[in-house]
Amino acid sequence: MKKYICDVCAWEYDPEVGYPEGGIAPGTAFEDLPEDFVCPLCGVGKDQFSEE
Repeated sequence: MKKYICDVCAWEYDPEVGYPEGGIAPGTAFEDLPEDFVCPLCGVGKDQFSEE
């Protein structure tokens, strides 16, 4: 699974780890994140992330 990086603050979403603090289980692909997912550090949407 590919990792994704926030274009604004460089926070990394790793699908293998997920984001348990935000209710996202390990193994959740970036494409399967809810449409209203936002970066936990800076608050931008999924459209502001790029594949690593």
